[in-house]
Amino acid sequence: MTNTAPGHSGLWSVATADVTSPEALDLLREYYYDVANRYYRLHFDREGTPQELESGLAGSPSDDLAAPDGSFLIARHDGVAHACAGLRRLDATTAELTRVFVRPGLRGTGGGAVLLAAVDRAARSLGADRIVLDTRLDLVEARTLYLRNGYREIPAYSSGPYAEIWYGKDLTAVEQPGG
Repeated sequence: MTNTAPGHSGLWSVATADVTSPEALDLLREYYYDVANRYYRLHFDREGTPQELESGLAGSPSDDLAAPDGSFLIARHDGVAHACAGLRRLDATTAELTRVFVRPGLRGTGGGAVLLAAVDRAARSLGADRIVLDTRLDLVEARTLYLRNGYREIPAYSSGPYAEIWYGKDLTAVEQPGG
């Protein structure tokens, strides 16, 4: 899928990628550093140390975002990898969205919407008719992106120190192309 965002030159495209590829690992590291440092600034009034960040990254593997029960997507802007998202199957009809990241300099250019449209297709290919996710309250840009793209707040389906709000999207209620 491609998109040229209004008021912004440049083209977004999305494709499935190997979660262990160098591009994927670079994006996942940037994602982790971004959300972890936001957490450290909010709760500790400082950046995370390199040791804290690398330890946290190592403790948060993404290897389950691969076939047959997962998928990892990379979004490119003008051919360069600048965004990512992962899916993992939770059960026969539910996929969990995770690791959604758009590099800060390209937020607001349409990449997030293009990425989430591709996520819908990838979830359907995994057999899902519903996507769920959990996130933190301070990740306002991500929460806004989800709401603008058909996600609605749902009851908690998971627990953990960073799960503060939960969203879901019913893919059976979303009109598919040609439908």
